[in-house]
Amino acid sequence: MRPQLSIGAHLNSPDLTRSIERALFSDASQDRYTLSISESEDDFFQLIQHQKQQLDCLILQDGERLAAVLEWLQSQAILLPVVILQAQRAQETEFLYHSAEVRVLTTELEQIDASIGQAIEGFLGLSPVCQLPDTITPTDLTRDLIAQNFLMMQQRRLTEKLKERLGYLGIYYKRSPKAFLRNLPPEEQREFLEQLRTEYRVIILSYFQDDRDLNQQIDNFVNAAFFSDVPVSQVVEIHMELMDEFAKQLKLEGRSEEILLDYRLTLIDTIAHLCEMYRRSIPRES
Repeated sequence: MRPQLSIGAHLNSPDLTRSIERALFSDASQDRYTLSISESEDDFFQLIQHQKQQLDCLILQDGERLAAVLEWLQSQAILLPVVILQAQRAQETEFLYHSAEVRVLTTELEQIDASIGQAIEGFLGLSPVCQLPDTITPTDLTRDLIAQNFLMMQQRRLTEKLKERLGYLGIYYKRSPKAFLRNLPPEEQREFLEQLRTEYRVIILSYFQDDRDLNQQIDNFVNAAFFSDVPVSQVVEIHMELMDEFAKQLKLEGRSEEILLDYRLTLIDTIAHLCEMYRRSIPRES
């Protein structure tokens, strides 16, 4: 049986709740979802805290408390796909949570299935250094780094689930050119490459240790590189820069640089993972 998508909803209207349940559990889509609905903010926050690693998409109701709910999510460094239900069509507005949020009219809930797919697809295309609203909470570098890491982990988990559900021709491989490194503004390019460099440095430092998280770290790095269409040559450049940095440190300590030759294995391993991602992204012959 294919895995179901887990939806967390915060709705304060019983009629809206019934409409969502009818739309998500119709004959055509009854085996696609599990749904957890919270009426109060406290219950919703508790749901998020307990299931944030398992939730695949959020459904939120527009209203006077929406900003507070989104502020709490951002303060917790939690980024997830989201569909926002609104009573009337509003003029174009800036996003409130992240740039992949999807809005649906409450009179068009028959589209909720497609909207969830759209929200997840957009979320998978988010860059790790995507712009977040700066009007909700003050800038916090530590929180932002945690949010970036959470985003990449969620993207990886979702892609694995969608791979099981849809096969390699699913939305897993519909990468958004907007998130490609070459299409980012110069400052975002710099921030993204610095983040990649930091992650790769951690991989190098733990590569020859008994670190159970090493494969996860490599997967996170490769996932970010894949969805941002980072060329292999850029990965090699990051590796060589770090080797030069370590060589200088070893010289200062009066130690041999030969140990650095072993770290060619790190580069080979990482590139192998990245090449496998690209290989799998090629549509299979039917």
